[in-house]
Amino acid sequence: MSAPEGREAEVEAAQEPHVPAPGERAVRDRVCDEATGMDHHEAHEALEAARDADADPAVVAEWQRITEHLEAHGGPYSPDSDPFAQGRLAARAHHAEGARAQTA
Repeated sequence: MSAPEGREAEVEAAQEPHVPAPGERAVRDRVCDEATGMDHHEAHEALEAARDADADPAVVAEWQRITEHLEAHGGPYSPDSDPFAQGRLAARAHHAEGARAQTA
């Protein structure tokens, strides 16, 4: 497998449902923050720049997800109107609530 094919496999793995690795949550949040206000074309340019820079697979995966979201739903991008981002926030809140209940 060539390096680009190996990197693409890592990006695909980062797109699958999983428990985020340390730092991955912050990386995805940073990309969402950077994408806020962008239209589809701007997000696509950011995706291509991340690919060209051989960025972390989580970065590429998040830009790809946001680009696909904007292609389907229009823009500008807002985490508040992104069902996936809202689901991620709800899951974090649920997880934190469960952790608090265990320590009480």
